[in-house]
Amino acid sequence: MTIYLDCNATTPIEPEVADVVLKYMTTEYGNAASRTHEYGLRAKKAVTDARKTIASSLNVDVGELIFTSGATESNNLTIFGLAEYGKANHKKHIVSTMIEHKSILEPLSELEKRGFEITLLKPNSDGWVEPEAVKDAIRDDTLLLSVMQVNNETGVIQPIEEIADTIASQDVFFHVDAAQGFGKRNDSLRHKRIDLISLSSHKVYGPKGIGALVMKRRGYKRLPIKPLIYGGGQESGLRAGTLAVPLIAGFGKAVALADKYGKERAKACRKIKSSAISALHSLKPVYHGDLGKSMPHIVNFSIPKLDSEAAILALKGIAAIANGSACNSKSYSHSHVLTAMDVEDDALGGAIRLSWCHLTEEIPWTEICDALNRAH
Repeated sequence: MTIYLDCNATTPIEPEVADVVLKYMTTEYGNAASRTHEYGLRAKKAVTDARKTIASSLNVDVGELIFTSGATESNNLTIFGLAEYGKANHKKHIVSTMIEHKSILEPLSELEKRGFEITLLKPNSDGWVEPEAVKDAIRDDTLLLSVMQVNNETGVIQPIEEIADTIASQDVFFHVDAAQGFGKRNDSLRHKRIDLISLSSHKVYGPKGIGALVMKRRGYKRLPIKPLIYGGGQESGLRAGTLAVPLIAGFGKAVALADKYGKERAKACRKIKSSAISALHSLKPVYHGDLGKSMPHIVNFSIPKLDSEAAILALKGIAAIANGSACNSKSYSHSHVLTAMDVEDDALGGAIRLSWCHLTEEIPWTEICDALNRAH
């Protein structure tokens, strides 16, 4: 049986979460907007309970969180939703980083075509962006700063709290794409200076197709975000459409479990990471990103003279792995993240990402290493 080692692309769903999703698909299938019968009222309660659970996990008010289809939509809503305000207030400069997910970089590229100026900060060779560089990039006309919490390719944790501290007095909206860190590392996300946070259920052992955007109020006022979807007024008028009750209920359950078992899960992942580093040692891997500043469920590395496509082929039937981000599903090209980190060309072509979780079964490291050794 092939062992699944691509949890940064999507995590397996927790059995308890799957039970909740199934319940609201089969027996409690009411529309949360139906107020004339008990089916609708029970569906609405499921949504309300999930919203409370997720908001509580980040110490925000329930009115500051809306449901979306995932972090990609939340990122788009943040960037395009603030654009009109930026134009009206002569703030058409946006600061982000070269290592963001494509759901940040591509919307920014589109805004650049519409007259916005985009500054993308380069990370250091260890894979994280210096807080002082962020501070220095912000100008009087800067509308938005967007920095991911955890990089999806390297697992490197960005200094979100330090960045928040350095921009404390600057008039800029601060957005964090927390798809890879939420439910695993929430402390930094609770920083009061962060204005917007994108979340995704399927990275925290919940169902695919659901996520959220946290939009903290400023002085009791809602952030000046315009909706991308109209028609129905759901989610405080910011995201029209029938709510996906089964997915929302499942997301809420997934977050509740993450809050309860987070430390145990992290411990299990650290144990696997230690085993991975020990097992791979004989192959003389070159690791990409500071292992001391990365999450416990991932390693990104290259093996000298081994192409990543050859590695994937060698591990077919043994392990499901990745050689880049799942967002680049149509074709494979060298990682923009590793390129920004100045990883050498030979290593770029051989970059492999292994990512696991607390649900991962025993990993056949000897078999994996033997297959990789034969491939190069």
